[in-house]
Amino acid sequence: MKDSIAGIDYRFADPRLLEEALTHRSIGAGNNERLEFLGDSVLGMVVSSRLFERFPDAPEGDLTRMRARLVRGSTLARLGKELNLGREIMMDPGVMKSAGFRNASILADAVESLIGAIYLDGGYAAVRAVVLEKFEPLIEDLPSI
Repeated sequence: MKDSIAGIDYRFADPRLLEEALTHRSIGAGNNERLEFLGDSVLGMVVSSRLFERFPDAPEGDLTRMRARLVRGSTLARLGKELNLGREIMMDPGVMKSAGFRNASILADAVESLIGAIYLDGGYAAVRAVVLEKFEPLIEDLPSI
């Protein structure tokens, strides 16, 4: 059983969490939807915290718009594609044949699931390090407010 994903500096103590994070709902029970739910919130918290630190004078509205730009589906799908998650996700052969491995929504969901799994496996400090490794360049490239 795998305990890591290429391109992410993290090894799972419980590889079953990684397996669950990479299991699409088309497989049935034990899929990644619950981890996706958790990962969405954890991602929002990590990114919000970093924006709060990075832009100490920014008003709430600006911080909210910056966070939305960073955690939107297209950004997550691009990250999923960069990590080649499409080749890692276990899905029904029918979904796979319909190019499910390239589907932006499936890739974005897998990124969120992976974040949720890392949080459960390693805690906040571990997931913060992984998220910021991938998102810090995007934060630095945000247009000035």
